[in-house]
Amino acid sequence: MSFPTHRPRRLRRNEALRGLVRETRLTTAGFIYPMFVCPGQKVKKEVSSMPGIFQQSADQIVDECREVESLGIPGVILFGLPEKKDARGASSTASDGVVQRAIEAIRKAKLNLLVITDVCLCEYTDHGHCGVIEDGEVANDATLDILARQAVSHARAGADIVAPSDMMDGRVGAIREALDEHKFENISILAYAAKYSSGFYGPFREAAESTPQFGDRRGYQMDPANAREALREVELDLEEGADMVMIKPALAYLDIIRRVRDEFDVPVGAYNVSGEYAMVKAAVQKGWLDEKRVVTEILTSIQRAGAEIVLTYHAKDAARWLKA
Repeated sequence: MSFPTHRPRRLRRNEALRGLVRETRLTTAGFIYPMFVCPGQKVKKEVSSMPGIFQQSADQIVDECREVESLGIPGVILFGLPEKKDARGASSTASDGVVQRAIEAIRKAKLNLLVITDVCLCEYTDHGHCGVIEDGEVANDATLDILARQAVSHARAGADIVAPSDMMDGRVGAIREALDEHKFENISILAYAAKYSSGFYGPFREAAESTPQFGDRRGYQMDPANAREALREVELDLEEGADMVMIKPALAYLDIIRRVRDEFDVPVGAYNVSGEYAMVKAAVQKGWLDEKRVVTEILTSIQRAGAEIVLTYHAKDAARWLKA
C-alpha cells in the first residue's frame, strides 16, 4: 500500500511549499488589456455592464496606457467606436479613424507597449454584422478586401499586431497578402481562429456598440458544440499566414485551448471575454465571491489549459495583485 509512504499533503502544508511545487505560475507576461476608443477629447464613459471598463477618447487611452505599462502588462488591444457608421464600415479603413488616431497617440507618447488592433467590421457597420450584407446575408468574399485595407491602415498608423476577429473564410490570407504588398511583412497576425457564437459577448456589444440590428452571428461564428472544427479552423488560419491563434471565449472552451495547444506548435491565446468579466464583477458587488481569489483562479486555469496569451479585462487588477 502506498499510504503512509506517499502523502501528497506534505507539499501543501504552507504557502512556501505550495509555491515551490506550483505547476502553473501566473504572470503578467502574457496579459493583453482590451480598450475601447471613441471620438472626441477628454471622453471617459464607463460601460454599465463592465465596471471599471470605459469608452475613451484617444487622449484618455494614452493616460490609461501609461498605467498599463507601469503595471508590467506588455500590450493592449484596441476596439474602435467610429463617429459614423455605414453599410460597409468605410470609416474602419480611414487614416484618421478612431483606432488609427489612438495608435498614433500611443506611439507619440513613446510607451513601451505592444499595440494590437481588432480587425473587424461589426463596430463600424450600421447593421452591426462583421461583414458587408448582400441579398440579406453576410457576404464572405466581398468583406475580405475591406478587412485587408483596415489591417494595412492599422499597420501604417503603427500597430505591432493585427487581430482579425470577423470569422470570414480566407481573411487571414487576404490580410497577409495586403500587409506584405505594402511592405508590412513584419507585422504579426493574431487570428481569432476559433471564435464561437457565444452568449458571453453581451457586455462587449454594449461597450463596442456592435449589436446586430437583425439576425445573429451563428452563420459565421462557430457552433459551441464543435471541437474538431476548431482544429480545422486553426489549421486553415496557420496555412494562410497567421503567426498566433486565439480561442474565444476562454472559460467555457478550456478544452479547446488544450486541444489546440497539444496539436499546434505556435503561440496560443485566449480571450477572457466581457460576459466572463461581468459575471465576476456582479457576484463581487453582491458579496458572493472573493474577487482576487476567483480572478486569479480563472486566469490560472486559462494559462494551465495552454494559453500563453490571455486577453482579459482583469489584467490591471491581476497585475497589482501579482506585484503585492
